[in-house]
Amino acid sequence: MYVVRRVGVFLVSLLTASILVFVVMSILPGDPARVILGTQATPEAVESLREELGLNRSLPTQYLDWLSHAVRGDLGESVFTGQAIGPQVANRLKITAPLALMALTFTVLLSFPLGVFAAARHRQAGDNIVSVISQLGLAIPAFWAGLMLVTLFAVRLRWFPAGGFPGWGDSFFGSLKALLLPALSLAIVQSAIITRYVRSAVLETLREDYIRTARSKGLTRSQALWRHGLRNAAIPVLTILGLQFAALLSGTVVIESVFVLPGLGRMLLDGITRRDLPLVQGGAFVIVAFILLINLIVDLTYRLLDPRVGAR
Repeated sequence: MYVVRRVGVFLVSLLTASILVFVVMSILPGDPARVILGTQATPEAVESLREELGLNRSLPTQYLDWLSHAVRGDLGESVFTGQAIGPQVANRLKITAPLALMALTFTVLLSFPLGVFAAARHRQAGDNIVSVISQLGLAIPAFWAGLMLVTLFAVRLRWFPAGGFPGWGDSFFGSLKALLLPALSLAIVQSAIITRYVRSAVLETLREDYIRTARSKGLTRSQALWRHGLRNAAIPVLTILGLQFAALLSGTVVIESVFVLPGLGRMLLDGITRRDLPLVQGGAFVIVAFILLINLIVDLTYRLLDPRVGAR
C-alpha cells in the first residue's frame, strides 16, 4: 500500500506540475505566431497562423491537447527551428541527466564521510575543520568553482578538457571525462550543504537511547554509530538529497554554459533568449518530471531503510 500511495502522489504531482508549467508559459509575453512570422507580418497572417497552430482555442482545450500528446512523448515543435521538441529534449537529457547524477554521486561521496567524521568528533578539532570547510563551500558559487577548476585542471595541468562534449557514441570515456569537472563544480556547493545536514542528523542519532545502550555494552562511540545509527541518520538526509537534486538540475543551466555543454539547461537558456516558448515548456516539464521521479525513488528508499515507514 505504501508503494501504491507514493506512486499515486507522484502521478498527481506530475499532473499538477504539467498544469502549472502550461499556465506559466501561456501567460508569459510573446506570441509564437509572431515569433515565427517576424515583426513585419500582417495581423491577418499572424491570426491565420495562430488558428493553424491552435493558439486561438481556449486554454483548457490547448492544455488537454498538449497533455494528450506529451504522455506519448510528443512535446510539440520548436517555433524557431520547426523541429520536434521531444527528440531534442531526449538528446540533451543524455548529457544533463548523467551530469546531475554524477554531481549527486560526488556530493554523497564527499558529504557523508565529512558529516559523519564531524559528528563523531563533536566540538573537537576535526569538527571545527569540517565546519570551516563547509562554510567556505557555501560561499563559493558553482560557476566560480567551475572556472577555478578549469584554470587548474584544464589550463595548467591539462588533465581534463576545458569545455565541449564529444558525444557518447564517439568517445564514451572522453564524454565521461568532459563531465567530471562540471559535476565536481556542482558538487562542491551541494556537499557543503549536505555535510551540515549529515552532521546534524548523526548528532541527533548519537543522543538516542539505543546508542547509549550499545555504548554501555562496550562499543565505542564510532562503533555504535556505524553498527546501529547510520541507517536511522540516513533517513532525514535522504529527504534533503531529494530536495537538493532540484538545485543540482537548475545549476546545470549555468554550468553547461561555463563548460559549453549542449545539455538541457543550455537548450532552455537558448529557448528563453529566442522566446521559443514551446521549447521552454517541453524542457521545463521534463525537468520537473525528472525531479519528481527522483523524489519518488527517495520515498521508496525510506521503506528499505526503515520498514516501519508507511506501515500504518
